[in-house]
Amino acid sequence: MPRFAANLSFLFTELPFLDRFAAAAEAGFEGVEILFPYDWPASEISAALKANDLTLVLFNIWPGDWAAGERGLAGIPGREADFEERVAQALRYADELGCLRLHAMAGLAEHGANFETYYANLSRAARMAASHGIDILIEPINSRDMPGYLLNRTEDARTTIEAVGVSNIGLQFDLYHRHIEQGGVENAITEFGYLARHYQVAGPPDRGEPDAGDLDYAAIFNLLDASDFRGWVGCEYRPRAATKEGLMWAQRCGVRFDGKPNTA
Repeated sequence: MPRFAANLSFLFTELPFLDRFAAAAEAGFEGVEILFPYDWPASEISAALKANDLTLVLFNIWPGDWAAGERGLAGIPGREADFEERVAQALRYADELGCLRLHAMAGLAEHGANFETYYANLSRAARMAASHGIDILIEPINSRDMPGYLLNRTEDARTTIEAVGVSNIGLQFDLYHRHIEQGGVENAITEFGYLARHYQVAGPPDRGEPDAGDLDYAAIFNLLDASDFRGWVGCEYRPRAATKEGLMWAQRCGVRFDGKPNTA
């Protein structure tokens, strides 16, 4: 089975950020992911990872002013220098934290996001990341939750990856977003899974625990297990109550967070 990473921007939010690492490890996770780590010194995050024997598997390149409505810079014309500066910042964090995957958010149409700029900036980011041994990932995000986001469809992600044409760009395949935007999740895994460097899961329609929603995640995890995918699956969902109580979804789906066979 795949290994599961706790998204510490979504899970264990009952706790201060740096205390969430210990909670994730106690729950059985061996990996974590973060949306934006930049409010904390990399040294403090590194210490929390090492103290709890955790791997940081993914975080996002800074997306612009989130509070002002920005949702990424990679596709925004006129922001190329800002984007390149933030890629460099993310690489500094990734090097110190041992993280090998960075997500580059595309931006919104209302801010001018377009695919021509997106391709050029992703190519630049991938070249910068290559010497660090780091992958740049792109994620289709559904238009209900993020109206106007440039990249919604898995087919467009494939076109983007092919257009950029470098080995260290791949798909961050969020199955919740795929279900909301297009449906056909299991067929999509079969069709697009060869592009996936990282998966993320949540239960639609409310983005809660994976076992309580419209998708059969037990079947999906078996499909991933039978595939060539050997990466991480990020748990990027909003707990319906306290995080710890909701973690029983894994047992109900027949998986363990460390990816080992479930013998229970």
